[in-house]
Amino acid sequence: MLRTWFEIPLWQRVLTALILGVLTGWAWGPDAESIKWIGDFFIRSIKMLVVPLIFFSLVSGVAAIGDLRKLGAVGGRAMLLFVVTGQISVWLGLGLGTLVAPGSGVDTSAIEMGATPEPNPTTAVDMILSIVPESPVQVMADVSVLPLIVFSMLIGIGILMAKEEGLPVQKVFDSGAVIMQKVTMVVMELTPFGVFALMAWVAGTLGFDALLALGKLVALNYAGCLLIIFVMYSAMIKFLAKLPVRDFFRGIIDAMAVSYSTASSNATLPVTLRCAERNLGVSNSVASFVIALGATINMNGTAMYLGLATLFGAQIFGVDLSWADYFLISILATLGAVGAAGIPGAGLIMMALVFGAVGVPLETIAFVAGVDRIMDMMRTTTNVSGDAAVATTVAVMTGEIDTGEMVSADDV
Repeated sequence: MLRTWFEIPLWQRVLTALILGVLTGWAWGPDAESIKWIGDFFIRSIKMLVVPLIFFSLVSGVAAIGDLRKLGAVGGRAMLLFVVTGQISVWLGLGLGTLVAPGSGVDTSAIEMGATPEPNPTTAVDMILSIVPESPVQVMADVSVLPLIVFSMLIGIGILMAKEEGLPVQKVFDSGAVIMQKVTMVVMELTPFGVFALMAWVAGTLGFDALLALGKLVALNYAGCLLIIFVMYSAMIKFLAKLPVRDFFRGIIDAMAVSYSTASSNATLPVTLRCAERNLGVSNSVASFVIALGATINMNGTAMYLGLATLFGAQIFGVDLSWADYFLISILATLGAVGAAGIPGAGLIMMALVFGAVGVPLETIAFVAGVDRIMDMMRTTTNVSGDAAVATTVAVMTGEIDTGEMVSADDV
């Protein structure tokens, strides 16, 4: 029985668990929350890996590149792709919001409002300072990914500059990276159980009244995310990376399922990293850097939703937006994603930043609170898929990919 279970590819077990979880939740109803602890246990297990995995993999990866100019080429191309795809995403959200007008005719009395967040006092200076770690130990304890990336890269660059004298330390980090990959493989075996419990909880406790009242907004959120994943990312893989699209999506199905059920890019990071290296053939040096960076600043799903949610709020509260406001939204959504990356609750900060700039009341966030979880799940899947797409494209551009590994059906 156990042998048969492990013979089934992990992605098939995860996909089956996701479907069964939804069906169980619908049948069980609100009582499905009683098994949510299994999902929480799974989330804690993978979050436990985030800091050591980024630290060892990124230091090892930067040191393995062997040339600071190549590191600059990897970083520059990744940032360019993140910014361009972010801009396309936010304009897609603005386009969908303008054409369909999800806030028009909404019966606000039927919506159970959540709490209206307080305006965040974070300034541009705070955002810049948050990128530089004051204490590496504190950064690791708080799981602040962007400052951890900066610290890890500096250690890797230091090893490169030390040359022969840095080799003993490099071997320690190389061994640490391999060990963390093996630990990730062990924890990933919990994925089907975690996904099943989380999907059962979401399906069982989802407020259908809120879903009906905000059905148009939820549908547009899903439509926008699916367009980004299956049109924009597919185009990147087919035309920029010149690789088979089907093999790409087969390789990241585990990461997509985990991101959908957990609604957390950081929690999914170990799975995304494993899929990129083992299934897509991306080298550790590119995967560790691009995917860790992408988990914090690549927010294509969130950028698309920002455009959509801003227009939704404007339509509900009767705020007229000009073309200048549209351009301001697109710029702030992209800059906000980068600037707020080192700060907890980045999505909320971005929304407050954009809404405040164009005069849309923050009460908009309270209106969508009842269905935000189910929308956030799809946005996170979009963000995680984008991390893998950019990592694959950059790996092809820099010659850091094993295409044979990618097209093989030997996925984990």
